[in-house]
Amino acid sequence: MPNDESSALARGTREYWRQSRRPLSSLLFVLPLLAVYEAGVLWLGPDAARNGAEVWLQQLLGLLGFGGCLLVPFLTIFLLLAWHHTTHENWRVSGIVLYTMAAESVLLAMILVGIAQLQAGIMSLCGLPQPPAAQCVWGAERVVRWFTTELVRFFGAGIYEELLFRLILLPIAIVGLSFVVPARKFQVFGAVVLTSLAFSTAHYIGPRGEPLVAYTFIFRFLAGAFFATLFVYRGFGIAAGTHALYDIFVGFPLP
Repeated sequence: MPNDESSALARGTREYWRQSRRPLSSLLFVLPLLAVYEAGVLWLGPDAARNGAEVWLQQLLGLLGFGGCLLVPFLTIFLLLAWHHTTHENWRVSGIVLYTMAAESVLLAMILVGIAQLQAGIMSLCGLPQPPAAQCVWGAERVVRWFTTELVRFFGAGIYEELLFRLILLPIAIVGLSFVVPARKFQVFGAVVLTSLAFSTAHYIGPRGEPLVAYTFIFRFLAGAFFATLFVYRGFGIAAGTHALYDIFVGFPLP
C-alpha cells in the first residue's frame, strides 16, 4: 500500500508539472491579475501608472498600425491561446492545478526575496555600496493608496514584463542564436542572459527610468534570469505569478 501511495503521489506530481506548464493553464491563472490591472487602470484614470513594458508594446503596435488601449491585454490572451493551439492538447484545466500554481508562485517569490537578501549580504561583506532603504510612512492613508494604486501596478509588472521579456523576446532570442550556436541548451542559456540584461537595462531608460546603480542593476539581472528560467521550465503563468507576488512582498508598506 505505501508503494501504491508513493506511485500515485509521483504520478500526481508529474501530471501537475505538465498541466501547470500548459499555455491554457497560464492564461486562466493570470486572467484574474490581468482583469484587476486593467480595471484598476480604468478606475484610477489619470492617476494610474501604466507599466513601462505595456507602454512600449502599445507604441510598437501603434507603429504597426494597430491602436486601442486594450490591445495589449488582447495580445496576451491571443498569444497564449495560439500557443496552446499548437500543442494540440485538450482545452480543460483543473481548478486544483490553478490553486497549486498560486501556492507554487508564493514559494518561488519567497525564494527570490531570499536571493535579494543574500545578494545584499554578499555586497555588504565585500564593502560595496548599497542603495539606502526606502523610508515608509505607516498609516491608513498609505495602506489605502498601496491597495488602490501600487498593487495594481505590481499586477501589471508581473504580466506585461513577463509578456515582453519572456513570452515574446526570449523565443526571438533563441531563434536568433540558433543561427550562430548549434546546441539547443546554449541557445536557451544565451537567450536567458540576453533577455535578462535587457530586462535590467529597461528599468533605467526612458523618462521614468531610475538612476543607474550597480546594486539594483545586478539584482534585476539575477531576477530576470530567475523569471526566464521559470518561464522555460515552469511556463508563463508561474513566471508572471511569481513576478507579481515578489513585487507585492517587497513593496508592501511595513511600518
